[in-house]
Amino acid sequence: MFLERDLSHRKPGGSIEVIAGSMFSGKTEELIRRMRRAQFAHQKVEIFKPVIDTRYSDSAVVSHDENAIPSTSVDNSAAILLLSGGYEVVGIDEAQFFDKGLVEVCVKLADQGVRVIVAGLDMDFKGKPFGPMPELMAVAEYVTKVHAICVRCGNIAQFSHRFSPNEKQVMLGERNEYEPLCRLCYAKK
Repeated sequence: MFLERDLSHRKPGGSIEVIAGSMFSGKTEELIRRMRRAQFAHQKVEIFKPVIDTRYSDSAVVSHDENAIPSTSVDNSAAILLLSGGYEVVGIDEAQFFDKGLVEVCVKLADQGVRVIVAGLDMDFKGKPFGPMPELMAVAEYVTKVHAICVRCGNIAQFSHRFSPNEKQVMLGERNEYEPLCRLCYAKK
């Protein structure tokens, strides 16, 4: 899908950065690191997460290593656009859980001169592209693919294997529901 844009109000400096990978690969940790660097540079920042992500906190984005940064929980991608006025850097965690409108929201923000940093799973537990992540990676200026370590063989892991027989695509979980696996171990599961 080609996005038509009016660039007449564009400010210099806007961009989209995507941090993608499997569960336990450090996506949120990297998002928090980049947001803290922006804060250190005295930039006005805000970070958003989907309202369904209540694993560690309702009011913060929290990594598996328990690093945290205050955040705003939103129901949908349109809310991000409404709440992001006046910010120079906008972070979005768990992007795979947002609707497809997230792509247009990120593009609009970048066109307005905002640095947008998005983190999310690139694939679901079945190894299929997840939510708006593929389109976000396509429109981004920068894409960082992070990897976990396969818990079975120690190689680089890019798959999120789910233990549960639950077939729903969206299922929040931790180490008792998911494990990172490499391609070979994922194929053997």
